[in-house]
Amino acid sequence: MKDKGALLIIDMQKGSFTPRTPRYDTKGVVERINALAGIFRASDCPVIFIQHDGTELDEFIPNTIEWELLDELEVEPEDIVITKYANDAFYSSSLSSKLKELQIEELFVSGCATDFCVESTIQSALSKNFDITVVADAHTTGDRPNLTAKQVIDHYNWVWQNMIPTKGKIKVLDYEKVKQLLK
Repeated sequence: MKDKGALLIIDMQKGSFTPRTPRYDTKGVVERINALAGIFRASDCPVIFIQHDGTELDEFIPNTIEWELLDELEVEPEDIVITKYANDAFYSSSLSSKLKELQIEELFVSGCATDFCVESTIQSALSKNFDITVVADAHTTGDRPNLTAKQVIDHYNWVWQNMIPTKGKIKVLDYEKVKQLLK
């Protein structure tokens, strides 16, 4: 990671984690995200929370309960919060300019939902030539009509491992391997 990496935590908001929308291994994912965030902060590397604003669709409206980050997440005053408006966290947001300002070259990606906002953000980051490390067990989603959440997660981890990147590199590593890499 050196000093040019940042941890992205995508859409870990209360509105995505309800009894109506259960997510796979929420407790474990939150624990791994919190641990990673601690490692990044200890290395003076940015922790960036991406928070969806769905005002146009009358959902995830800022300052409502569903918009808030999960209570279990450890958010520190020095963390950066970026508002996004579409699945892709780069689209019409300040993410690109903030990463450029911070001279970030590598993104460590975590969050919700694997098959929507995490996937879209990874694809967009690849087209912008970032090096990407997807933390394989630090993103989550819910069951879909034809696949369990675990199958969706496993599928996307496989897709990302087998992508042909642009100038940046992409790898998929579980939390324990990422932790060793960051030491």
